[in-house]
Amino acid sequence: MNKSAKLLIIDDDEDILYSARLLLKRYYPIVRIEKDPSKIPAILKDEHYGVILLDMNFTGGVTTGAEGFNWLKRILEIDPSAVVVLFTAYGNIEMAVKAIKEGATDFVLKPWQNEKLLATVSAAMKLSNSKTEIEELSSKQKQLSTDMDNQFQEMIGVSDGMQKVFEMIRKVAATDANVLIVGENGTGKELVARAIHRQSRRKDQIFLGVDMGALSNSLFESELFGYLRGAFTDAKEDRPGRFEVASGGTLFLDEIGNLSQNLQAKLLTVLQNREVTRLGSSIPKPVDIRLICATNLPVEELKSEKRFRQDLLYRINTVEIHLPPLRSRAEDIPLLSDHFIKMYCRKYGKPTMQIDSAVAKKLAGYNWPGNVRELQHSIERVVILKDSDKLTTDDFLFSVDGSEMPNSLFNSYKLDEAEKLLIIKAVSKCDGNLTQAAKELGITRASLYRRLEKYGL
Repeated sequence: MNKSAKLLIIDDDEDILYSARLLLKRYYPIVRIEKDPSKIPAILKDEHYGVILLDMNFTGGVTTGAEGFNWLKRILEIDPSAVVVLFTAYGNIEMAVKAIKEGATDFVLKPWQNEKLLATVSAAMKLSNSKTEIEELSSKQKQLSTDMDNQFQEMIGVSDGMQKVFEMIRKVAATDANVLIVGENGTGKELVARAIHRQSRRKDQIFLGVDMGALSNSLFESELFGYLRGAFTDAKEDRPGRFEVASGGTLFLDEIGNLSQNLQAKLLTVLQNREVTRLGSSIPKPVDIRLICATNLPVEELKSEKRFRQDLLYRINTVEIHLPPLRSRAEDIPLLSDHFIKMYCRKYGKPTMQIDSAVAKKLAGYNWPGNVRELQHSIERVVILKDSDKLTTDDFLFSVDGSEMPNSLFNSYKLDEAEKLLIIKAVSKCDGNLTQAAKELGITRASLYRRLEKYGL
């Protein structure tokens, strides 16, 4: 049971113990009482309690509260996050102040008013819940950090192109310089952003990614800058934007090249002033973020077509990192393939599968328009569908020249696989320009985004 549902009451007066339990049992499922404070270490060793109610005097005739302060110290040594409420019949302002300084959460005088005691315990329980949530988040963060000890996680490569990327990451991570990552869809731009964050001084803070291409003009300000209750029809509560949430950490703006000129101007203002103003408010809030942006459009194209504000471009690309497409680093394909095979065999409980020389040659000879992401999902599909531990060339649904799809595609994998490959071809043909690809496919850009998400592209 969650420790926030449990109360522990320690007092040498049995009448006090039973009265308090009778009252509090109606609101909390577990209320344990104890007369002997010497049993506290053993009790806390076996159980965790949301709130501990602790008397301050356990020896007859003693009113100094010294015993309570000593046991408060012992409790906090055992559990530094413990929420302790002290109560006594001999309290005063000086003792209350000392109790808070010593680590108590609150102080209640006996005899208590029921409403006062309930309110005090309720407030203490909320504090306990908050501490529990923080501990869980911290634990998750530590686990994530442990899982990501590999500096570049799934960024695998021995090619010259990837070695240059790794070196750029090492150099730029130690600074707070704004970074622009340029590369085709599926090359791993977010992995680069996360690698920079993990090696930066902000590594213990939040990393928050935003897909700018998926944000409509109407949602841009509310999502990024936040809003106050009543700022617009559906604003039923105050909500911080992504800039506020990411403050202290790293904000990753993916597909930055899709922003309209109007939205670019608003983003530039925030970056220049280092503060945001929520919709419905006139009070700016300072933000401290490390900015990393990414685009699948060449920087030269952004400049030449004047589709992107030059002052904003200069601000976001203090350092540029160019990710090479998979077709230009064929020597990395065997390493990536082996990595993904092992990963998905573990995930789906399959025996480790082997690739023979014919399969390796086919994988190395394919153009991979969807880059590493396409390779990853191709291998995941094969691992799911394969019953033996030997992969063959027939398991991969593409020809080396990428010119046609085999008939088996329509016999076995039907519409979804055909649609996925058509999307990959369209995006490749348009050099990653999703607006053009959507036109080629005869669908809206929003529909294309939904399909990209559906197929993990």
